[in-house]
Amino acid sequence: MLYLVLIISVVFFTMNMGGSNIAPAFAAIFGAKLINHKKAVFLFTVFVLLGGILLGYGVVNTLGGGIIPKEFMNFNVVLIILLSSALGLFVANLLRVPESTSWTTVFAISGVGLALDRLNYSIYYKIIPFWVILPLLSFGITYFIYKIIYPPRKENLFLYQTILSRGNKIKTIALFSSLYIAFAAGTNNVANAVGPLAGAGILSPFLGLILIGPLFGLGGLVFGKRIMSTVGKEIVPLGLISASLVSLVTASLLILASALGIPQSLVQLQALSVMAIGSVKHENHIFRQEASRRIFFAWAITPMLAFLLGFIMTKVFIGG
Repeated sequence: MLYLVLIISVVFFTMNMGGSNIAPAFAAIFGAKLINHKKAVFLFTVFVLLGGILLGYGVVNTLGGGIIPKEFMNFNVVLIILLSSALGLFVANLLRVPESTSWTTVFAISGVGLALDRLNYSIYYKIIPFWVILPLLSFGITYFIYKIIYPPRKENLFLYQTILSRGNKIKTIALFSSLYIAFAAGTNNVANAVGPLAGAGILSPFLGLILIGPLFGLGGLVFGKRIMSTVGKEIVPLGLISASLVSLVTASLLILASALGIPQSLVQLQALSVMAIGSVKHENHIFRQEASRRIFFAWAITPMLAFLLGFIMTKVFIGG
């Protein structure tokens, strides 16, 4: 019975991650009607799986034994971590907003570890600086590059003549950037489910990445359409040029985090990048919209909810 609960928890958690992660990857081209929901789900699944297999192991190791030592990662601990993370993300998906799966997982593990008095506090000296630095880099790099591109003027006229005014090239770049960000999500976020399982010895990292990666696509199929509509239509109907820039910057930073074994928030990297676009365009009103307020609210409560659920369930069912 407990193994059945674990399987259900893994599937539920991973589907919620897929629903949340498909929006940063495909919301722009979905909103521009360059791709339909089913094609977006298929491509998202393939590239998430590739990213996990090729570059997902560093984050798996961090989440599987870096926060709570491996000797304390047993079946019951993993079950509570996955349940806490899944319920936290489910709240965000009910609000139809993309949420940081990495933050939610780290907070859930931290809640369990605190209840057990088995937290490896030194790992936060590695993780937290990147949680601050990478979003700032996302803003700064996007602002610098977009300032060169926008507005059209004599100095950047050659860009518009050769690339930016040609519809087919822009569509190709937009599609590539969507696939790139799906790949990046695979390098970091599949580990949120695989890490605890691998740390407890329930699955090997490779087998976990192979089995769990495709479940992201199932989540994108079930939850993704509503969330992509929220991001792609309600909040920032970015042009394909700016959306592609956002994707390329944030995906590159996320892959860097994955290579260093840092669980990193894709949606928050993207938010700072979009904010940079708004700053260049003097469109900061974007972040005062109702949908934007809903996102910031979810970002505040979801990780804390996962932390509290992890802490309380550990105290009730395991002790500590």
